[in-house]
Amino acid sequence: MTTPRRPSPPLRSPERRRGEPGPSGDSAAKRDSERRPGELTARELGRWTWRQITSMRTALLLLLLLALAAIPGSVIPQADVDSLAVTRWKDQHPKLTPIYQKLDLFSVYSSPWFSAVYLLLVLSLVGCIIPRLLVYYRALRAQPPAAPRHLTRMPVQASYTTEQAPADVLEQARGVLGRRHRLRATGDGDDYVAAERGYLREAGNLVFHLSLLVVLAGVAMGSLWGYQGGVILVQGTTFSNNLTQYDDFKPGGLFRQDQMKNFRFSVDDFSVDWLKSGPRFGQARKFEAALSYRTGDAEPRKYNLRVNHPLEIDGTDVFLIGHGYAPVITIRDGSGQVVCTGPTPFLPRDASFLSYGVVKCPTAKPGQIGLEGMFYPSFEMQNGNPVTVFGDDLNPTLSMLSYTGDLGLDDGRSQSVYVLDKAKATPLKKADGKPMRVDLQPGDTVELPDGLGTVTFDRVDPWIRVQISQTPGKGIALLGVILALIGLCGSLFIRPRRVWVRAVPAEDGTGTRVEVAVLDRSGNGETDEVLARLLPQLKKESQ
Repeated sequence: MTTPRRPSPPLRSPERRRGEPGPSGDSAAKRDSERRPGELTARELGRWTWRQITSMRTALLLLLLLALAAIPGSVIPQADVDSLAVTRWKDQHPKLTPIYQKLDLFSVYSSPWFSAVYLLLVLSLVGCIIPRLLVYYRALRAQPPAAPRHLTRMPVQASYTTEQAPADVLEQARGVLGRRHRLRATGDGDDYVAAERGYLREAGNLVFHLSLLVVLAGVAMGSLWGYQGGVILVQGTTFSNNLTQYDDFKPGGLFRQDQMKNFRFSVDDFSVDWLKSGPRFGQARKFEAALSYRTGDAEPRKYNLRVNHPLEIDGTDVFLIGHGYAPVITIRDGSGQVVCTGPTPFLPRDASFLSYGVVKCPTAKPGQIGLEGMFYPSFEMQNGNPVTVFGDDLNPTLSMLSYTGDLGLDDGRSQSVYVLDKAKATPLKKADGKPMRVDLQPGDTVELPDGLGTVTFDRVDPWIRVQISQTPGKGIALLGVILALIGLCGSLFIRPRRVWVRAVPAEDGTGTRVEVAVLDRSGNGETDEVLARLLPQLKKESQ
C-alpha cells in the first residue's frame, strides 16, 4: 500500500525584511544602489548650493570680493566720472587699453562681473539674515535658563552665609538683578534666581547686516533712477540743465527726463593756488570756481565751488573734478573775414598741464582750415626741446600744425572735437618745404601760406570740468551707514551674561548658604569683575 504524496505548497516570493522597499520602491532602491559616492540629486544639489550661498562665510567672502572689485574703480579712470581722464589714459597706455576694455575696467560699477558679485551678496545676506531673525525672535521670547545643579562647579562663582531666610534672600536677589537683567519666572519650590542680560548684542549683529542691505538698496536706487553727466565750461559761460548741454551723459536704467531739475549756473571766475616753492613745487593746492546759479525764475545766488564741496541744487549735485586751459584763437580767411573765434578747450596730458587741442574752421575760404597741436602753459626750451615747466600759465605758448582741404565735416558722420580727420586734408608747408607750424604767444598773429588767411592767439581762458549727478538713494545709503555703525557698536560693547543666585539652608542649620555664579557668553573675561561688583550688593541687601 502506497502513501499518497502531499501536494507541494504554492511558490511564494521570499518575505521582505522590515525596512526594505516594496515592489513600488524597487526602482528607487536600484537607483540609490547605483549612485556613486558623493553623487547628489538635483534637489540635493540645489539645497546644498542654497546653504553655501546663504552661509555667513560666503557673505563675508562676497563682501571682501566687492571691496576688492571696487579697487580698480578707484585706481583706473571711470568713463561715467571723468571721460577726459579715460581718454588720456588710453592715449598713454595703448597696449593695455584693449585688455581693460574687454574687462570693463573703465566702467567697473556697471560691469556684469561687478553686478554679479553685488547681486550674490544681496542674495546671501537675505538668506543669512532671515533665519537669524527667526532664531533671535524665539530667543527673545524664551526665559533665561534654569540654574545648574552645582553652582560651585562654575568657572566664576562665590558663596557666603547669611542669617536671613532663603525666601528673603531670593526676593532681595530679584530686586538687585531685576534692575539690569531679565529674570526667569520661578515656582514656589525653586531655590534659585536666574537672570540674563545682553540680548541686544545679537540685535546689533542683525542691525549691522540689515544695514548692509539698506546701503546696497540705496546704491541700487541711485544706479537705477539717477544719472551722471559731465561738461567742460569755460570761464564766463553758462550751463542749463538739459540733455543738449552735456558733453557726456549716463542715465540709470529707470531714468526719466522729467527728473532733471530746472536750474542754470554761470562760471564767473576760476582761480588756482599754485605751489611755487618746496618739495611740491608746481603742484596745485587750491581750486575754486565762483558760480552764479538760479532755479527757475528765482534770484541768482553765489557759490564758491571747490573740490569735495559740491553745490546742491534741488537734489542735484554739482562737483568740480578738473580744470585746464582754453586758448582764444581767431582765424581769418583769405578775404580777411573772421570765420572762427572763441576759446577752445585743450586737454591736459600730464601734471604740468601740457595740453592737446584741435581747431576746426569749416567755413573758411578758399579752403577749410584745421589746426592740431600743443599748448604750453609755461613754455621753455630745454636741450633744444619745447617743454612746460609749470602748470600755471606764466608763459603760454601754442605750437600747432596746420592743414587745409576736406576735414571730414561735411559727410554727415559724427566727429569728436578733439580729433582732426586728416585723411583727405593737405598739410600746409613753408616755402622751404617744411611743415607749417603755427607758433604763437598771446597777441601774436601768423599768416598762413597760399593766401588761406591768418591765425591770431588772443588770450588764455581757464575752463573747469564739472560732474552733475542726481542720486535718489544717497539718503538711504547714508541711513544704512549710520545703522551699520550703531549695530557694530552694539555688537562690540554689549556683553551677554547670565547670573544665578541660589539660597539653601546651611548644612549646620544656622543660617542660609548663598551661592552666586556668573557666566559670560562673549568670552571677554570680565566675569570676575562682574562678580566682585555683584557680591557687595547682594550682601548689603542681606544685612
